[in-house]
Amino acid sequence: MLAIIAFVIILGLLVLVHELGHFITARKCGVTCDEFGFGFPPRFLGVQRKVGGGWRWVWGARELTEADTKHGTVYSLNWIPLGGFVKIKGESGGDGHDKTSFVGRPVWQRALILVAGVVMNMVLAVVLLIIAFAIGVPQMSEDAAPAGTISSPRFIQVMSVNSKSPADRSDVKPGDVIMSIDGNVFGTVPEIQKYVGDKNSQVLYYQFRRGQDLITKGITPQALTGTSTAGIGIGIGEVSIVKYPWYLAIIYGIKSAGILLISVLLGFWDLLSGLFRGKMVEGGVAGPVGIASLTGQMATLGWAYLINFTAMLSVNLAVINILPIPALDGGRLLFLLIEKLRGKPIKETTEAMIHNSFFILLMLLIAAVTWGDISRLGCLTCRISSWFN
Repeated sequence: MLAIIAFVIILGLLVLVHELGHFITARKCGVTCDEFGFGFPPRFLGVQRKVGGGWRWVWGARELTEADTKHGTVYSLNWIPLGGFVKIKGESGGDGHDKTSFVGRPVWQRALILVAGVVMNMVLAVVLLIIAFAIGVPQMSEDAAPAGTISSPRFIQVMSVNSKSPADRSDVKPGDVIMSIDGNVFGTVPEIQKYVGDKNSQVLYYQFRRGQDLITKGITPQALTGTSTAGIGIGIGEVSIVKYPWYLAIIYGIKSAGILLISVLLGFWDLLSGLFRGKMVEGGVAGPVGIASLTGQMATLGWAYLINFTAMLSVNLAVINILPIPALDGGRLLFLLIEKLRGKPIKETTEAMIHNSFFILLMLLIAAVTWGDISRLGCLTCRISSWFN
């Protein structure tokens, strides 16, 4: 249940902030916005400020009429709680002489409106990372923390889990904290490695902390490949939670957002170049099911992990939307560039057909990636059931 709630809230936040960027910029450019919705249709109710003062209510999922839009923007609450949307006058074409319409504005203003959603997602990532640094971020103990920060006592945390290892079969997760082994408390990684390395084929009782829960698991170490030393197939590290003062949190939040943006861009470059070479990156892409599963894992680990994960998703959403692919903001920017070079826009019907065709292709791609998520994560029924436990 935690996974699905966290996923819905995070997805809603990312989409709503993105659409808010379009909305604010359109208004600043003098473009009429017929509706700004919280959630996706069908509409439950809407409210707008009357021209002469007072408030006007719009009930139900009916289409907005001229009598509705003459009063300005309808702010609506919708039944599907996944983000939001903005209906911008003329975004699908119309009278190019109407200065209150999207198509009636100069190319540079339309470009600003389109890119504003991406900018807002980057701003959100920066804000989230600043908050994360202020409340405390996990940091390897060997990495020197800046002066002025406050570090918690260090603990031993699982950083990675090898596939099909004893730890993997026992459902050990990255982020789990090792509290004790057979009742013994260890302060360093070498101490654990020495203790476990001598216990080949013996059941060891690990106590982990996962979020706020304590979990005990009996795990049998196996001899590591090419050596006589035993292990359970995990990478571990000595970690501290480091809190940054507000002025350092701002600096490191902005810096980390920039590093994250570069990492995401490089990741997309590797993915796309691999596809052009006919090489698919296995597990390199996650769809809704995979992201929901990861969101649940982050939520169990604590606020610092969840906030950092949300910032990463926000940067990913920004990068995806700016790609020059029809049906995305970047694709519409590409059409604006063509319009600027040609001196006139492409026919509305032609542009609409291209956007709609690519939208269908994107939906098919999402469906294929989602099927890959299900294949990696196990049966869909079991996975979804686990979200509600």
